Amino acid sequence: MMEYKGYVGHVAFDNDAGIFQGEVVDTRDVITFQGRTVEEVRAAFRDSVNDYLAFCAERGEAPDKPFSGHFVTRISPALHRRVNTVAALAGMSLNAWVAGQLEKGVQTVLPEKAKPARTQAAGRRPGSKIVTARGTRKQSSKAHRQGV
Repeated sequence: MMEYKGYVGHVAFDNDAGIFQGEVVDTRDVITFQGRTVEEVRAAFRDSVNDYLAFCAERGEAPDKPFSGHFVTRISPALHRRVNTVAALAGMSLNAWVAGQLEKGVQTVLPEKAKPARTQAAGRRPGSKIVTARGTRKQSSKAHRQGV
């Protein structure tokens, strides 16, 4: 995992191609990068983030910030009642108690600080921007996302 200008990149090694492939995970827009060495992939990550920010500026658009701090989750009424009871016994609002539990869970995976979880490409919105390390900018398509 890498971080640059507030964006988080996730990298995996493609053994068949012999390259590192990465994607920025904390945006709904598709931002990818790749390299053959660790240094190449680090530079490509920074280049892709810079290209994305420049692309947004050229279009007069704000860079994607998909996390509002609000999300809806569905749980059973029985669990809802139990969670509410535990929060009340802890002297906390339901919101504060759930947020604390989520923070604890994140800290077990990312102990250095809370960072966003990986966003699945399939969940990206249609028409999202794609920026690669080479600066190629395209409109998103299901076929492209599956081929990335």
